[in-house]
Amino acid sequence: MSNLLENIDYPSDLRKIKDKDLPKICSELREMIIREASCNPGHFGASMGVVELTVALHYVYNTPYDKLIWDVGHQAYGHKILTGRRKQFNTNRQYKGISGFPNRSESEYDAFGVGHSSTSISAALGISIASALNGEKDRKVIAVIGDGSMTGGMAFEGLNNAGGTNADLLVILNDNNMSIDPNVGGLSKYFVRMQTSRTYNRLRSGVWQVLKHFSRAGKKMLMLLRRHQHAVKSLVFDDSNLFEALGFRYFGPVDGHDVVALTKIFKDLKGIPGPKVLHLLTKKGKGFTPAEKDATTWHAPGKFDAVTGEIFNESGNGSIVPKYQVVFGQTLLELARINKNIVGVTPAMPSGCSMNIMMEEMPGRAFDVGIAEPHAVTFAAGMAVSGKIPFVNIYSSFMQRSYDQIIHDVALQNLPVVFCMDRGGLVGADGPTHHGVFDISFMRSIPNMTVSAPMDELELRDLMYTAQLPGKGPFAIRYPRGNGMHPIWKKKFAEIPIGKGRKLAEGNMVAILSIGHPGNFVTEAIHLLAGENISVAHFDMRFVKPIDQEMLDEVIVRFDKIITVEDGVINGGFGSAVLEYFAVAGAKKNLVRLGVPDRFIEQGTQQELYHECGFDRDGICEAVRRILV
Repeated sequence: MSNLLENIDYPSDLRKIKDKDLPKICSELREMIIREASCNPGHFGASMGVVELTVALHYVYNTPYDKLIWDVGHQAYGHKILTGRRKQFNTNRQYKGISGFPNRSESEYDAFGVGHSSTSISAALGISIASALNGEKDRKVIAVIGDGSMTGGMAFEGLNNAGGTNADLLVILNDNNMSIDPNVGGLSKYFVRMQTSRTYNRLRSGVWQVLKHFSRAGKKMLMLLRRHQHAVKSLVFDDSNLFEALGFRYFGPVDGHDVVALTKIFKDLKGIPGPKVLHLLTKKGKGFTPAEKDATTWHAPGKFDAVTGEIFNESGNGSIVPKYQVVFGQTLLELARINKNIVGVTPAMPSGCSMNIMMEEMPGRAFDVGIAEPHAVTFAAGMAVSGKIPFVNIYSSFMQRSYDQIIHDVALQNLPVVFCMDRGGLVGADGPTHHGVFDISFMRSIPNMTVSAPMDELELRDLMYTAQLPGKGPFAIRYPRGNGMHPIWKKKFAEIPIGKGRKLAEGNMVAILSIGHPGNFVTEAIHLLAGENISVAHFDMRFVKPIDQEMLDEVIVRFDKIITVEDGVINGGFGSAVLEYFAVAGAKKNLVRLGVPDRFIEQGTQQELYHECGFDRDGICEAVRRILV
């Protein structure tokens, strides 16, 4: 039997297929995602869950003229395959390959660049309003939101705004009751109740069939039937429909895995004006049994066997060196056992950041607040004013979303909230939407804030211990994605003096000042340079704010040639802090800053990106040689 997918390069090819063959297209699309993702790791479960939706949308709508916006975007693999990138999909998330997320510079079918949650409705509304202003009143705009994104505050802001307009906007709620971990909160419970109210859904389905039957009878009949539908609904479902209360026409819930039925629904919805919500029920990981059974693990599983579902250990060397996130999770639990005031807060990332370790033993003291970073920070501030010491774990790139709350609700009140910024620095294959390279720059400008970065997991533990001691105020600790350095990392906690670095290597020709894990690259470089009779001193600063002034004074006196190294943006970062101190001190030095340049860095392995930015071992060696010339 022929492979239909091989003949589909663009949606225009898909639209030539008979609708009875669409299930086969879906099956082949799933097979390709499984085959490619098994050997080229990426986000897996989310894309598997929207295969039928993806096919139906491109089959019915005139993309790219009609605009399709995928919230977060990690469910868009099928979309990429159907929109001119099937032959390049094996480069997905690889260095110089295609992005793992929709990217406007990559394809005209990627209507809006995405990567963080809850942005689709606002963007789609903007596109819809602008299209009408441009005279393109026949353009359809669709926002696909799900995988937990509806719990984000920005989604509600977009709904509230859109519901008061006449924008021809379709919001598709991909309801799989999951983000990375199971969804939490009142909204999730509300959706579950809508799904499980059999009487409501039975009557709703009947009214929808009536609507379809009479849809040609004119707008007056349509509106009359819709008013009747609302009256029937009110008899069987006590709560008013959230979306209809906001001004949307609501349809569903419907089966999100019936591709033929979805095409018929979309054709009907195209004829209904104004803002609309279609509520789809899907299963994350659909079509691959292990992913269906464990959606959290299979959100981004790494390499796996495409037949058995066995997930491979990528270290390949039997190493027991833990990931930084695991060190954080286990250390937080240890500290919480010692200090009864410690609580944990994370916005929908308990397994990603390993706060689930504390949640399992102390469920009443660790909180998943949903994909709501600003709320997470202010929620923690509320607990801090009540005597608690919140450890707020938010990925560095997501912390950007809560900047006002950090300043206004925490720092201004000098509250003891500990910000643990996981995935600090270049994260690898997720690319520019997820690189956590701005945190040092934006955190060090905030009064009352202590800003630190451990060189290894031993320092991470001690910084976490130090941060929860009395009188420390707002405290930021940023650490990278990936494994630490030490197979044996548990030890007795030690307080680190605030604003004090440490000298790791003596030397007399060049001074290298590092912050965070790139200090390990410096150590490697120094060993190589010693073979060239180049003597390098190494200072692990540990704190960007307050910076170790005594250590900088020593560097000023002893060295004329200085290099700073950081896994963050050079502009406004650690190197800038050193330059500022030198300028105030009137010290004119030959100083080179190594870090992330003033541009967005695309995806690749962390090692490839460190090399591109010039602060890996070889880049540091080359910088030392240049500065000595």
